[in-house]
Amino acid sequence: MEDKRRGRYTVCYLVLAVLLAVLLAANIIVGSTHIDLGQVLGILFTRQGENAAIIWNIRIPRLLAAAMLGGALSVSGFLLQTFFGNPIAGPFVLGISSSAKLVVALTMIWSLANGLSIGSVTLIGAAFVGAMLSMGAILLLSGKMRSMALLIVCGVMIGYICSAITDIVVTFANDSNIVNLHNWSMGSFSGTDWGDIGVMTIVVIAGVFCAFLLSKPMGAYQLGENYARSMGVNIKRFRVELILLSSMLSACVTAFAGPISFVGIAVPHLARSLFRSSRPILMVPACFLGGAVFCLFCDLIARTLFAPSELSISSVTAVFGVPIVIWMMLTWQKRSDRD
Repeated sequence: MEDKRRGRYTVCYLVLAVLLAVLLAANIIVGSTHIDLGQVLGILFTRQGENAAIIWNIRIPRLLAAAMLGGALSVSGFLLQTFFGNPIAGPFVLGISSSAKLVVALTMIWSLANGLSIGSVTLIGAAFVGAMLSMGAILLLSGKMRSMALLIVCGVMIGYICSAITDIVVTFANDSNIVNLHNWSMGSFSGTDWGDIGVMTIVVIAGVFCAFLLSKPMGAYQLGENYARSMGVNIKRFRVELILLSSMLSACVTAFAGPISFVGIAVPHLARSLFRSSRPILMVPACFLGGAVFCLFCDLIARTLFAPSELSISSVTAVFGVPIVIWMMLTWQKRSDRD
């Protein structure tokens, strides 16, 4: 039985790796300017050619951003689901992404109004502050509400409030500020440069690696707080670590790509269904690979479906993510009725 499980896990990881490789190649080749595979290979090896600037300055940074930020958002969702013990918990549903969006929008407007340029680290910091504010409000409410359904609803309301305030702020911003904010607030991986890639790589890899190190206490926590305590887990410190890691990862995504919906809910569920396991030591890397695959696929659709016009990435992830979430809730309800 154990050998069969290991074989299944190996096959699942190989499938995700193959899908990732195929989508990376497709995102380089396909676009408003079609570049055949032979020309792409020549440009990759020599960095020279007619479309070298398109490949190296536009498409590769964008696909790397989609892969890393998609993986980060998925892992963030898995951490939140572990923390709340609810498969519907996620950065977008709990209002964390919307709160981070609000603080980043205020920071961008203030800096543009004062003629200041802000770097990637400042944007991540602003998004992290917004994420922590939302997370803090949810934690305060969780102390007064025992119903997880009500807590999720409160998170959705927080998200609506933050989105409404963001829209009001954009309405009274200068014309140039509105253009920048509108493009960012719709969610997109476009405009990413190599400097952004360097910063997000450090933040995402560090966050995912720390999440992987927490696999053992997460596994114990999934079996209940009393069991985790008996295994020597410091519950208070462990919860703080989960909150900080999930907020850092979702903040990084919001800072660079804007709010992206349903990835943090749908991908962890798909990973659990694929592996038939909830073990964190398996799910953290699986969620990262799955999130990368999901966002690369959605970004490819967003760029090419109505080219040269481009859809927002959040719209595409919602189209594919919502049916998965509905299916997940129906499956969850059937299991509850059986029990």
